[in-house]
Amino acid sequence: MKLPDSPQKSKFTQSLQWVFNPLQLLETTARAHGDCFTLWLTSNKPMVLFSNPQAIQQIFTAQLEQLDARGSSQLLQPLLGDNSLILLSGASHQRQRRLLTPPFHGERMKAYGQVIAKITNQVINGWKIGEAFSVRDSMQEISLKVILQAVFGLREGERFTQLQELLSSVLDLSGSPLRASMMFFPALQVDWGTWSPWGKFLHQMRQIDQLIYTEIQERRDHLNPSRSDILSLMMSARDDNGEPMTDVELRDELMTLLVAGHETTASGLTWALYWIHHVPEVRTKLLAELDNVGENPDWNEVSRLPYLTAVCQETLRIYPIIMLTIPRIVKSPIEIMGYEFQPGTLLSSCIYLTHHRPDLYPEPKQFKPERFLERQYSQYEYLPFGGGNRRCLGMAFAMFEMKLVLVTVLSQMELALIDNYQVKPTRRGITLAPSGGKWLVATSQRQKVKISVEA
Repeated sequence: MKLPDSPQKSKFTQSLQWVFNPLQLLETTARAHGDCFTLWLTSNKPMVLFSNPQAIQQIFTAQLEQLDARGSSQLLQPLLGDNSLILLSGASHQRQRRLLTPPFHGERMKAYGQVIAKITNQVINGWKIGEAFSVRDSMQEISLKVILQAVFGLREGERFTQLQELLSSVLDLSGSPLRASMMFFPALQVDWGTWSPWGKFLHQMRQIDQLIYTEIQERRDHLNPSRSDILSLMMSARDDNGEPMTDVELRDELMTLLVAGHETTASGLTWALYWIHHVPEVRTKLLAELDNVGENPDWNEVSRLPYLTAVCQETLRIYPIIMLTIPRIVKSPIEIMGYEFQPGTLLSSCIYLTHHRPDLYPEPKQFKPERFLERQYSQYEYLPFGGGNRRCLGMAFAMFEMKLVLVTVLSQMELALIDNYQVKPTRRGITLAPSGGKWLVATSQRQKVKISVEA
């Protein structure tokens, strides 16, 4: 079987470039080979990438007998565990997805609005007028505290503080392309004690596990049906056979929610604040929309603001936090774009390249929220949260949180970009994140209406 064309580079060179300069690798390969090509993103197996919406639709709608995701994302196994929704497939994936769906929809999310607004206010109160600050650090603090309160129901206290510090430290272990390389090259995963990167990671994961299992056991010992945090809802959920999740399943799904809900939202918010202040007309339009909202709007009103929604959508289009969808493994022969793919072949939709197609998004390098007001995009043309039966379960929560944080920040603070600072995309673990630095400054408090979002 002949796979689609691949760059004229060694497998190792491709893998190395994927870690250190992924966008250049994707863009140069797409220019040379079009909508469909093969890359060696890990050194042991090739992956076929697609940016054609029709091909993506085929992948997302294929039956499980043809394409399966099991075992295709083992990079995340040491962090998330074997029972993570991301790593499951078939009946076990469907069971966990059903058990996890209720906390993320409808009335349940309203309860988190006040939590998000309160935490955001606490963080921005620490910004000093006239002093540049790290946007990423602030957004990470907000998103981690939100996820600890919404998922665990933990407020300030010893366990909250320990989890916050350990999770931040673990995620920082892959916070640069160099540090992230140990996820992609198994030869670097050597435990030489806590002074080695992998040894430190394993030690911290054991500490996190101990805290999580202690919290689960305390919940089992002191059941409280009035609690509305996601852990409590997960513990009370039952599958079709009346069975609850085991402690190990709970732990792995909690880690999935903590990692997926923290890192990705923090990056999205950081990018949004950059683009809003990098493109003056976007800021002007957005503030005009916020000033028309009035005081104490409900969360439904905020989440439906059209220009705010478009800003969030465009933020996740131009630099999607995850560059590829979860790979699918071919189980039985399937034809896509004229290629017959045999069992064992890895296929993935390239979110980044799809989002940069000029035929879908004219001037794709330009930040233009208006494009989302002018046309509707299908789930095969715009896919920041993946698609098919692997679409991110927390998508609605993530968008809700992004909007509430932005509304709370922009309604209270006048912010300015430092000397036209250029923020660049860089690898952070498996994600595409904004580069660091202190590039935003609070110039004054806003004199317009201050919005307080009520739950």
